Amino acid sequence: MKTLRLPMSQARLCATVTAETTAGLRAARDAVRGADLVELRLDGVRDLDVAGALAGRSVPTLITCRPAWEGGRFAGSEEERRRILQRAFELGADWVDLEWRGGFDRLIANRRGRNVVLSMHDFEATPADLKSPYRAMRATGAEVVKIAAHSRSGADVVRLHRLARGTRGEPAVLVGMGPIGVPTRLLPARFGSAWTYAGDGVAPGQIPLSDMIERYRCHRTSASTAVYGVAGSPIAHSLSPVMHNAGFADAGLDAIYVPFEAAGPGDLMELVQALDVQGLSVTAPFKESILDHVGDVDPVGRRTGAVNTLRADGDRWQGLNTDVAGFLAPLEARGGVEGLRCCVLGAGGAARSVALGLAGAGGAVTVRARRPARAAEVAALAGGAAGGLPPPPGSWDLLVNTTPVGTAPHVGDTPVPAEALAGGSTVYDLVYNPARTRLMRDAEAAGCRTLGGLDMLAAQAVRQFEWWCGARPSTDLFLNAARAALASRNRTAQDTPA
Repeated sequence: MKTLRLPMSQARLCATVTAETTAGLRAARDAVRGADLVELRLDGVRDLDVAGALAGRSVPTLITCRPAWEGGRFAGSEEERRRILQRAFELGADWVDLEWRGGFDRLIANRRGRNVVLSMHDFEATPADLKSPYRAMRATGAEVVKIAAHSRSGADVVRLHRLARGTRGEPAVLVGMGPIGVPTRLLPARFGSAWTYAGDGVAPGQIPLSDMIERYRCHRTSASTAVYGVAGSPIAHSLSPVMHNAGFADAGLDAIYVPFEAAGPGDLMELVQALDVQGLSVTAPFKESILDHVGDVDPVGRRTGAVNTLRADGDRWQGLNTDVAGFLAPLEARGGVEGLRCCVLGAGGAARSVALGLAGAGGAVTVRARRPARAAEVAALAGGAAGGLPPPPGSWDLLVNTTPVGTAPHVGDTPVPAEALAGGSTVYDLVYNPARTRLMRDAEAAGCRTLGGLDMLAAQAVRQFEWWCGARPSTDLFLNAARAALASRNRTAQDTPA
């Protein structure tokens, strides 16, 4: 069979597939749609037939048979594994992955490096010295050098980026494993990678192929693509990528929005500056601590002591709080809050923004929380009153839940008993998953109108996009994208065995 070559002019998408049998592996291979390269993991196949795994392929194929000592599932002898890999070369495999620690120098030399991916993996940390092993691997003559190391901090990702800048033009794949390393997978051109891997969690931090293609539009990105993102810890659950990437696609912009996780605010800023990020959404736990790294902050951000949006301005960053405006937007669409008795549940950062927003819009604010002293602090910012839980029935017109009660792992719980909802008018639950919480169901049964957290999430994201790009996307576009992603996520969770 004629060898299928992969162009090195730009980063491509490699889908990793696994199976228990050769027939299953071929079926998984042939089911792949949209990838430029398919990695066949032979190390988990019980009835391994290398010829059968390769026969009939229609896209370039990478053969990997990873031993247990390098994170794989192959339990046989090294002699047996070497025969498998040699057989893959003999059968014309487009690429074969060889471990640097496996001592394949003679095989690589005999092949003059052709079709060889020489790999090094560290599942614990990113080595302090990346350049030395990279150069040693490159000296073997292998056509592609791959380094995959666990990222414990944004600084680890930055070191991979620096390595890439010093090796431009040399075919390589640089991967940061784990949640913090996700940008290396979504921005392969920034890291000089010949390809990036996608799959269903075969490696830590790996992203499903469908998300890589549809959500992140990886086939349309390059080194010149503008980068935006959302920062938090943890951040994998965020719906912001689906909304903003839908906005970029709809506006026809060459931009991508990715999740950024980091060890702290300083670590985060080092990472996004190295990757030339143009705009950043900020969520817990960085909304307040990030202010130390921001030059100009809008009045709402200064007053609340928190920002959820950053924009690059040369070597400086500008900060904006869109949480308040995003929170008020659905209420304004229903007539506003002026003159209403507003009860805020909770006394955290979200409660502070909500209380200030309600007071600024003309509402009479009462903050109620488990810790009365914290409630009093938030209420003082908004010129309101404070009290304990639950609120007396009939004491409020608008009730806003800013606590996490009602979402995982508290799904089915409610921050207040149903009887406390009697006599109220509107209940606004900032929880967005599930879309209808127990609090909202109880409120509807009590005759109240309800608003959910997705309304706020979409409204504040629209304002972020407009501040970054100068164009205002449709709120419905963002809402529909978030709802679809949330429904898909919940279906997957239901289908996953406990």
